[in-house]
Amino acid sequence: MFTNPVVLSVIVMIVLCLFKLNVILSLIVAAIVGGVLAGIPVGDTMGTLIGGMGGNSSTALSYILLGALAASLHKTGIAEVLAKKIVEWVKGKGIILVVVLAIVTSFSQNLIPVHIAFIPIMIPPLVAVMNKLRIDRRAVASALTFGLKAPYVALPIGYGWIFHGIISDQMTENGMAIAQGDVWKVMWIPGVAMVIGLIIAVFFTYRKSRDYENLDLAGEEAAAAAEELPVKMTGKHWVALIGAVSALVIQLSPIGSLHIGAIVGMIIMLAGGAIKWKDIDEMINSGIGMMGFIAFVMLVAAGYGAVIRETGGVESLVEAASVIIGGSQFVAATVLILVGLVITMGIGTSFGTIPIIAAIYVPLATAIGFSPQATILLIGTAAALGDAGSPASDSTLGPTAGLNIDGQHDHIWDTCVPTFIHYNIPLIIFGVIGAVLL
Repeated sequence: MFTNPVVLSVIVMIVLCLFKLNVILSLIVAAIVGGVLAGIPVGDTMGTLIGGMGGNSSTALSYILLGALAASLHKTGIAEVLAKKIVEWVKGKGIILVVVLAIVTSFSQNLIPVHIAFIPIMIPPLVAVMNKLRIDRRAVASALTFGLKAPYVALPIGYGWIFHGIISDQMTENGMAIAQGDVWKVMWIPGVAMVIGLIIAVFFTYRKSRDYENLDLAGEEAAAAAEELPVKMTGKHWVALIGAVSALVIQLSPIGSLHIGAIVGMIIMLAGGAIKWKDIDEMINSGIGMMGFIAFVMLVAAGYGAVIRETGGVESLVEAASVIIGGSQFVAATVLILVGLVITMGIGTSFGTIPIIAAIYVPLATAIGFSPQATILLIGTAAALGDAGSPASDSTLGPTAGLNIDGQHDHIWDTCVPTFIHYNIPLIIFGVIGAVLL
């Protein structure tokens, strides 16, 4: 098994990612290694890689357009108003602030799909408030990561539409045809696992007060600025909200296109004066800057998946793994999910992991006798695992960027370790048991 080109290629990719080589370069090098070990000329390997990139072109475009929509919403200042509203709502109740942040962050994945763009705007003004309430920022980091991740894992809207679409496309590409509309019927299981993790983190593990020093003047100024923000929504803010909701409605309509929804949302904001004509280039550039890297990771990951299939090593890997696992679905589910954890932790993106693991999981799941629903759960859970706890994931980098404005929130110990423990452990348990029962 350990001479298999697929296994060696994946190991190379993981090692390079762990040594902090750029993910895109890691994927390209790993693809070349896999191709060469399988006896494919380097030129042909690169041709397969480039040819396979088209498999995720729709997803990449979705990311860019959604990033442009996020930048447009960011420009309108609606996040600042929301920060002021939150300060008013909590009225000195720390646990309520943490829960509200989890809910608001969840909306950033679907209702107002700005992803992590709102964090640098909304969280810094609230840090001084958190200090006064003696809130453990590890609870806030857990709440923010939950909101950035759970909605796309469980719900087929916004970024969830992209995530579920990739699962459907890649399973179909590898020989197990699945409709995108069937994915959410299974992925609610890891969603429930994350809810349980959130409850444990917020109401038990990090419930006790924690003191922080008021070291950062900028944080105090940000809090003061939050107090001076207008309480009422202006016309510009309402137009921005209408544009965001319109994007969601179009996605859920028979049109079912996130691309069209994002464009319509921006058109509404442009027509309503929330953004100006001269700002369009800035919005697109900001969208590319915000989501372009992930979009390219998705493209190269699809090409890498094509190379993996071309090596012919998947078939022999399936045979070898079937012998080792011995037909036990419990053992198989555990191994597959843990492999996904390692891969995703290295890459730092659950979206980019799917084309890689689907090429291996679908044939192996078929050979062991997993149902299509169980296979969906295995792929979706394995892909989602590393996004919580990975130092390279935007689901952990975003919360740290907002909470560490005064240097008192460590990225590894205060964000990555808490989110890894509280989300990945429930995901593994629910993923393994769910796959065996489905």
